Amino acid sequence: MFDSEQRREAVDRLLAEHRELTARLSDPAVHQDPALARRLNRRFAELGAVVTAHRAWSAAAEELADARELAAAGDDDAAAFAAEVPGLEAAEAEAAERLRRLLIPRDPDDARDVILEIKGGEGGEEAALFAGDLLRMYLRYADSRGWKTEVLSATHSDLGGYKDVHVAVRGSAADPADGVYARLKFEGGVHRVQRVPVTESQGRIHTSAAGVLVLPEVDAPDEVHLDPNDLKVDVFRSSGPGGQSVNTTDSAVRLTHLPTGIVVSMQNEKSQIQNREAALRVLRSRLLERQRAEQDAEDSAARAAQVRTMDRSERIRTYNFPENRIADHRTGYKAHNLDAVLDGDLEAVIASCLALDEERRLAALGGDA
Repeated sequence: MFDSEQRREAVDRLLAEHRELTARLSDPAVHQDPALARRLNRRFAELGAVVTAHRAWSAAAEELADARELAAAGDDDAAAFAAEVPGLEAAEAEAAERLRRLLIPRDPDDARDVILEIKGGEGGEEAALFAGDLLRMYLRYADSRGWKTEVLSATHSDLGGYKDVHVAVRGSAADPADGVYARLKFEGGVHRVQRVPVTESQGRIHTSAAGVLVLPEVDAPDEVHLDPNDLKVDVFRSSGPGGQSVNTTDSAVRLTHLPTGIVVSMQNEKSQIQNREAALRVLRSRLLERQRAEQDAEDSAARAAQVRTMDRSERIRTYNFPENRIADHRTGYKAHNLDAVLDGDLEAVIASCLALDEERRLAALGGDA
């Protein structure tokens, strides 16, 4: 399975990188730069899985080779060793496949924390209520995985939904495959709901939607260059449902990044300083995603096959309440457990996205991983 010179070279490069990182992380100077230490530890954890899989495959391959040699020896025990060969061949093939899949390049942002943006779309109050359902779903899913969440900003609707909301989600997984962004990046897009709205008096089913954007969060402020001269800062009074003022000071902050036109507003906190810091977090994440998008455009062939999308115009999923059905339009996943999904049981839905993403990345590499 691993006789290919190209695959051997890939493994050798990764093992050498792992040894180099082991040496670097033992240097106290590295840990004086927390952002650098985080990045190196992420990569070390990712390569650690490759090292473990390579050791398992090497052991399986050696055991198989020994069994074949002894089976061919022609002595009294040859038949017993020959009988072991099929099982050892299966074990070696399984170990080799596990290693091959780990050689597929990961998204460099997989281990990052994220900022979720949920925004009510077409459908007015019903869309805002559905945005609230999605927020609850993600908060409960995060809790089930031991992640920490923080609502950075929220604009409520008159009936208790959300016109828009920003939530920071943080995890602590050592393996990038279990990172927050690795699992939530597939949630970006349009989520469509079909149900009888609370405002509907005749029991008719309506369709509305909410948009979700998943932004990888910046590790440290200096990771994304942000020139203060490129910022336009406006302050205003926070408002609640219906536009009424919720405090008497100009604590809300609106940041406009002049070179890109990106606008971020925050008003959750009573302190202008806190709202400004929250707005800067979101702005840096948006700029990081913009940089990634530009980088992806330069290498579109490698990225086109991935499931992930940041385009709010793409309908990715339908939530049908009358049938208690959820359907993901990218993967073909369907199930009649919508109530459980909205209560945070997202694992099977996300697993379908992870599986399709892996298949497509394998296909994009032409099986040469």
